[in-house]
Amino acid sequence: MPGSDPLLQVSGLWKSYATPVLLDVAFDLHAGEVHALVGENGAGKTTLARILAGLVQPDQGHMTLRGRPYAPRTKREAQQLGVRLVPQELNLIGNLTVAENIFLDHLPHRAGWIQRRQLLTQARTLLEQVGLGQLDPACLVKTLGVGQQQLVEIAAGLSQRCAVLILDEPTAALSGAEVDRLFDQVARLKAAGTGIVYISHRLEEIQRIADRISVLRDGRMQTTQPASALTLQQMVRLMVGRPIDQAIRRRSKPPGPIALRVVGLSRPPAVRDVSFQLHWGEILGFAGLMGSGRTETMRALFGADLPIRGQIFLHGSSHPVTIRSPRDAVRYGLALLTEDRAAQGLLLPLPIRANLTLPSLPAFSRVAGWLCRAAERLEASRWTHRLGVRCHSIEQRVCELSGGNQQKVVVGKWLLRDCDILIFDEPTRGIDVGAKFDLYQVLDQLADRGKALIVVSSDLKELLALCDRIAVMSAGRLVATFQRHEFAEERILAAALSGYLSSKTHERSSPSTTACN
Repeated sequence: MPGSDPLLQVSGLWKSYATPVLLDVAFDLHAGEVHALVGENGAGKTTLARILAGLVQPDQGHMTLRGRPYAPRTKREAQQLGVRLVPQELNLIGNLTVAENIFLDHLPHRAGWIQRRQLLTQARTLLEQVGLGQLDPACLVKTLGVGQQQLVEIAAGLSQRCAVLILDEPTAALSGAEVDRLFDQVARLKAAGTGIVYISHRLEEIQRIADRISVLRDGRMQTTQPASALTLQQMVRLMVGRPIDQAIRRRSKPPGPIALRVVGLSRPPAVRDVSFQLHWGEILGFAGLMGSGRTETMRALFGADLPIRGQIFLHGSSHPVTIRSPRDAVRYGLALLTEDRAAQGLLLPLPIRANLTLPSLPAFSRVAGWLCRAAERLEASRWTHRLGVRCHSIEQRVCELSGGNQQKVVVGKWLLRDCDILIFDEPTRGIDVGAKFDLYQVLDQLADRGKALIVVSSDLKELLALCDRIAVMSAGRLVATFQRHEFAEERILAAALSGYLSSKTHERSSPSTTACN
């Protein structure tokens, strides 16, 4: 273990909100170590991270940093002492530039004037480190996709030297190439003596990068062991308190009639002449690198962004429908679970009940538009229980839930609406291993009931196990579609890279980034 004495030490930590979240937690971190923290959604991981970063005050407990008492009252105070947090939920300001977000709390200045040239130069260096070397640091953050925003958030965390770096679900929106770049930076920081607290639901990553692993369950620390001493199955059992059947048994079957046909959908530069079809009872996966146009295609299909051309045909009809807004899409029976749940999928100050039933309010309305609260509460309770949302009441505000439980609420609102064609964009982002396989079963059951599903995911293994076919996007174009008997990681990755291999395309974009207009 690097260093004999802990760099950071926590003992007897307690924290309660409506119910206890952390109970007598002990934790320590050494310099030059990656200490992974795992657990189910709601286990207390993010709360512990926020306490370490000065964002939340514990009810009781003791912390030391470099052997001295450590009790930060604010995020700024923690950062001044060398502790930085890259949060699970994006904390960027959309109307500021990438460079301004990276250096927001330490903008280079002289006599009160921001040194723009220096700011952009320093930002480019950090963006290069996280694989966004082709991104213009002067573009607005709101123009970026979630994966790119995640990397900008990580770049901000690397912008100043620190003794302790806390990474809370840093790879939730990243694909394999971006994860590799992040791990290169983690290795560099580790070699420089930085202690890293790494929180993730991707257990294979934990085994790959961690020196030690601590498991939280229901707010209590279950164990801390060397990473080499724990198998994946042991980690899962410690996290959930029971064994989990992790096999996805998607049965091969003939495709049903065509539910959705898209022809020539275009919204340059992100979406270029995309055509595909989706069958009833099918799960169609969409693979590709970050910036390949997957999310932008789904937004254009759903009416969230208007395409400049293209046709959409539903239910086998030969006549195209016009979808100019999400309202139109929902009226035609489409649903979209967005990749950015906080900004686009939830009303965070409202309770779980209101978020679950919002797309389905007409089903709960009575005479003169009055809502039947009893029926609304009954359905909200049913879906909360079915999806295993950890809460003390359906009246609990969504902003008080863990990220994974928020994701379950987003899934639940569209399942309650019972749409026929469902688009899931990164549906398992931030969901723990137990809930992830529960969701796989829900998707499989929906397809068996005849629903038509599109699943966009950065986790290729997830798509290989779950889908009947996989469509691959590269540089804004749909370049290949693989049947289940054709699935092979190497072939799919080669297709994902194909759009970037010609010099002409490469000048326009790169596999993991796109320049802002």
